[in-house]
Amino acid sequence: MSTAIRPEQIGHPEYLEHGGPLGGPDMHRETLVTGGKKWADVNQDVSCHTERKPTKLWWGAFLVAFATAQLFFFGLAAEVFVGVGVTGINHPVGWGVFIINFVFWIGIGHAGTLISAILFLFKQNWRTAINRSAEAMTVFAVMTALVFPLMHTGRPWYAAYWLLPLPNGRGPLWVNFNSPLLWDVFAVSTYGTISIVFWYVGLVPDLATLRDRAIHPIRKKIYGLLSLGWVGKNRGWRHYETAYLMLAGLATPLVLSVHTIVSFDFAVSVIPGWHTTIFPPYFVAGAIFSGFGMVLTLTIIMRKVFELEDYITVNHLESMAKVVLLTSFVVGTAYITEFVIAYYSGVEGERFHFANRLFGPYWWASLIMYGCNMVVPQLLWFKSIRRSIPILFIITIFVNLGMWFERYVIVVTSLQRDFLPSSWGMYNFQFADWALTIGSAGFFMCLFLIFCRVLPTICMFEVKAFMDPDKSAREAE
Repeated sequence: MSTAIRPEQIGHPEYLEHGGPLGGPDMHRETLVTGGKKWADVNQDVSCHTERKPTKLWWGAFLVAFATAQLFFFGLAAEVFVGVGVTGINHPVGWGVFIINFVFWIGIGHAGTLISAILFLFKQNWRTAINRSAEAMTVFAVMTALVFPLMHTGRPWYAAYWLLPLPNGRGPLWVNFNSPLLWDVFAVSTYGTISIVFWYVGLVPDLATLRDRAIHPIRKKIYGLLSLGWVGKNRGWRHYETAYLMLAGLATPLVLSVHTIVSFDFAVSVIPGWHTTIFPPYFVAGAIFSGFGMVLTLTIIMRKVFELEDYITVNHLESMAKVVLLTSFVVGTAYITEFVIAYYSGVEGERFHFANRLFGPYWWASLIMYGCNMVVPQLLWFKSIRRSIPILFIITIFVNLGMWFERYVIVVTSLQRDFLPSSWGMYNFQFADWALTIGSAGFFMCLFLIFCRVLPTICMFEVKAFMDPDKSAREAE
């Protein structure tokens, strides 16, 4: 006989004393949705936040994010009207805040594709409650990232045209197809396109649910257009599942390829600290690490603000924390391997670079990077910490901070002291650098909060697919 799940059991395996096939104990995973929810409850709990007026908590978060985003727009305007010199970029550090933030935000977007595509192909059912918000995070992170390389050119209104190999009147003048910077254009644009299509296709059935629930005629018309006439017939579901599977197959290679190509921006050069073959897997692991850290940060906030604790349980958060712990080990191994390769190579420039990374003028940035990415995640070995939401939230903040400083260390320390001491220099953040960095986080959060306001944050039809409505009704009793 089934019994109701007590609050202290949420996230733990269910234990039945004599529930085994031979009368022994039986342990199995808890249901993905707790609280005795029925299918109608899923529609109500997820859709209600798009139908009622925003709460004071949402308005407070949005106003803070919007005010922070104004720093971003101010930094962009200053760069356009004054020039790139408003930032701290100088000789020899020609890559600064723009490339640091570009690589950071592209990495943030990797977890969405991983959760939606790879975990879908591996039939990891716990992804159903978090894939929608992770996909949205991917789209908004890519949108934020694309701003930086365009602005880094100094004349974005030209660069947006020059970087594309379109038929033109420039005669034999074409882009350099041998440059990894151009490979970025193809990789990131492909990744962004697939991410948007994948996200939108997953929204279609839920948009139809919002259409059917809508009372206001304008609202009903908008959701009706966006849902593409979805009616939920058997034939439609069969074609939908086939299309979703194909998109997952197309998106899976992008998890590996996009940040691999981003790493080529550095690895194909001859700069000490960049010229290494470990960069592709190192960058991919770091992207998944930082992406899951951001997903955890946003999910913990979202489940509290929108009262989704029965759908995003502690078990979901613990599963993501385990991924963070695993990728922390991979990233930490890459850090150690870099030092081993530099020492074993016998190249004086490589040895000097990594000594400079630890004991040079930017030692503090390296300390933050290694501490946040290697030391702090080791706390996740303890189950009590993985299941403590406040502590887990603080750890994710450290992970996000550490991964930003990783990009800072890679870009700045390799450029500020190169082969010739006469060309050494320092890179110091100016007000515009801080405005672009902090403001980009505000811009990203604005987009995410608007998404949470107008679209369902949880994939309702996938959650219901793994529910037993009869069992849920019995548990509610």
